[in-house]
Amino acid sequence: MNLALWIVAGLLAAVMFFGGVTKLVVPKEKLAAAPGGGWTGGATVAFVKSLGALEVLAAVGVIVPAAVGVAPVMVPVTAVCWVLLMVGAMVTHLRRHERTAVLANVTYLVMAAFVAWGRF
Repeated sequence: MNLALWIVAGLLAAVMFFGGVTKLVVPKEKLAAAPGGGWTGGATVAFVKSLGALEVLAAVGVIVPAAVGVAPVMVPVTAVCWVLLMVGAMVTHLRRHERTAVLANVTYLVMAAFVAWGRF
């Protein structure tokens, strides 16, 4: 079970990290033109960049505390926060009729819920 939790947390961290870095470095106009990125058209640059920073921090928070043994309770707390973020993302994508993005969000939500459950 511990190995499964590490694998899922690692995959989730990769998704969080690359999604966050993309939001931080790619111009908002390019994000808006990408599949599933249309939501950025109605968001401010500051909001998109802040969300990207939070995603990068989440990638760190879902791995590092357990890996170094300092405040390991932050892993499930981070995973629960990611679940909440995915609920918001699903609502946003559903409103925009982006079903493929919703399926990805559901997958990430389930992964984060598994990590939260296993680490609590």
